[in-house]
Amino acid sequence: MNKINQVFANRGDKKFLSLYFCAGCPTLDSTGDVILTMQRRGIDFIEVGIPFSDPLADGPVIQSAATQALKNGMSLKLLFSQLKAIKDQVEIPLILMGYLNPILHYGFEPLPIGRDLSRSPEQSSLLWSRSIEAFCQSCVESGVSGMIIPDLPFKDYQETVKPIADRYDLRVIMLITPETSEERIRFIDDNTDGFIYMVSSAAITGAQKSFDDAKQEYFRRINAMNLRNPRMIGFGISNAQTLKAAQDNAAGAIIGSKFVTLLNETKGDADAAIDQLFKALREE
Repeated sequence: MNKINQVFANRGDKKFLSLYFCAGCPTLDSTGDVILTMQRRGIDFIEVGIPFSDPLADGPVIQSAATQALKNGMSLKLLFSQLKAIKDQVEIPLILMGYLNPILHYGFEPLPIGRDLSRSPEQSSLLWSRSIEAFCQSCVESGVSGMIIPDLPFKDYQETVKPIADRYDLRVIMLITPETSEERIRFIDDNTDGFIYMVSSAAITGAQKSFDDAKQEYFRRINAMNLRNPRMIGFGISNAQTLKAAQDNAAGAIIGSKFVTLLNETKGDADAAIDQLFKALREE
């Protein structure tokens, strides 16, 4: 069974905590240490960010982390190598978070100079499928359980990505926002597995002090839909108030910007960053 499904199948009344960090930031070679430290400290899921030069859904903290990671020399190929090195030590689910561009270029072989660069729709579709196949194969070889691709169109997910990911027993996690219609939410719920990433607001990532009445109503509305998939709430969680609101209305919470900030402030000391995070999550 996929590790993501395993965790939720055995959860009982537990509320989960997932942390995001950007691979290659603050240092190029810290990926393995950060992951193993998170696991030792009791984190339930880990989102490993694939750095990209144009992260549209991310706020300034994660954008800056991605920029630094790229400057440090991080690439998807190197990330897979780092994950493979610790694969046998990792027991909790690893989820790659990244945009389509790096994934579609993974394993891509450019045409030789002098060749006709034009491609038919069929050729383009085949190249895309091969890139997804190479990506999914490397995910499995590296101990990855799933992926979040914010700019993946649902049609392309159904037609190309899902069949390949299913063959490798990988979960493709989809996002919903306060603007997502009930019809589309149920469609996503019927056609995905693992969990649904419930974005707290229709905005970029970033810590918030509290969730207003509109967000709380959104949480209650989705909670009342009794969806098949469990939900994790992310974007803006940074203190006791926002954590409680997320955990009261979903299976757990996802924290990104706050942890990335602390990891940078501690110069990559994941233990110290988690200490400070736990302290912040106890503060009203």
